[in-house]
Amino acid sequence: MSFSFNFDVQLTTKGQPGEESQSQTGKQDYAVKPVPGNNNTTTPAETVKAAVEHHPPADPHFLLNDAVSETVTIGTLPPLHFLNESVFERTASERDDDERILSRTAAQSSDLISGVYEGGLKVWECTYDLLELLEREGETFGGKMVLDLGCGAGLLGLLALKSGASQVHFQDYNSTVIEQLTLPNALLNCQVEGEEEEVKGKKQGLQEEDDETIIEEDKMKKDEEATSDEEKKNEQKKEGENGSPLPKRQALDLSQHSKLTCCRFFSGDWTTFLALVLKEDLFPKYDIIFTSETIYNTAYYSALHDTLHRLLAPRGVVYLATKAHYFGVGGGLLLFQQFIEDKGVFDMEKLWDVDQGLQRHVVAMHFKTTNKS
Repeated sequence: MSFSFNFDVQLTTKGQPGEESQSQTGKQDYAVKPVPGNNNTTTPAETVKAAVEHHPPADPHFLLNDAVSETVTIGTLPPLHFLNESVFERTASERDDDERILSRTAAQSSDLISGVYEGGLKVWECTYDLLELLEREGETFGGKMVLDLGCGAGLLGLLALKSGASQVHFQDYNSTVIEQLTLPNALLNCQVEGEEEEVKGKKQGLQEEDDETIIEEDKMKKDEEATSDEEKKNEQKKEGENGSPLPKRQALDLSQHSKLTCCRFFSGDWTTFLALVLKEDLFPKYDIIFTSETIYNTAYYSALHDTLHRLLAPRGVVYLATKAHYFGVGGGLLLFQQFIEDKGVFDMEKLWDVDQGLQRHVVAMHFKTTNKS
């Protein structure tokens, strides 16, 4: 098992996560949720964050201007590119942020301001655990509908996107996270893939040109005195140069990239997100739902369970990556497992226990079957 990072800039690590992410819109309807270490309660917030769908801008290239990225490679999985966290933090003041979460997290030196910012700007440990498990288990995505719920940087959804999923939807509590991180990361991976295809096309074009040259030389050796053959050779060479299928050196049209057109991006809390997507009469259900570090607060369990229940396809699977316990907030795997058992909708299967550092787990959830032998 290989697990490697390619950092353009040194990555910094902060403290305990409250959550990988959940989304929102940037309209100032902030929910009031408990803050770790500040006399937290697990009472659900009275207000909610309105859900909004976000679309790539008409000219998406500006989102990647002067971007500094890093790459994570796990085993045989395709490389995943994302904006460097340290650089992102240092350039926060230059970014659009209607929610003011960038300035507030910097001022408070906090990875989580409950009800305002739910941790989506950081890639938490459990995301890497889940990526490693998916590589080890050989999960396939071809033709599947995938939801990255509480997506943050969106690495799980990006894996599905680069592995052949038919549709990948990203949801995060904060609109700033979607607009300034998730969407740029999707664009970044489309751009890199486009550049790789361009290089591949150039190599193929050069190989075709070399093959033509060899053929022409053989013809010349067989009939060196035939001037007609010489003229023919020159014409063929000219056609090879001018008619080569090599792409032109120009900015890739990311807005029309085939993989980007398979994506949708949402912000808002889970309750309003669910209501928004269910407004679509033919909204398909998801074959796979990823959610990482999202069960840190028991107050959110009901909304999370309802979202999974309503949006998962009958034979679908939920992959949940989590810490055993989230100190200062109260949530964790045991409490969520008890909640799931009480609801009686899902079976939960433990896939991997990670003992490095804080104990972490990856589990799978499926709908209960009515007839069990």
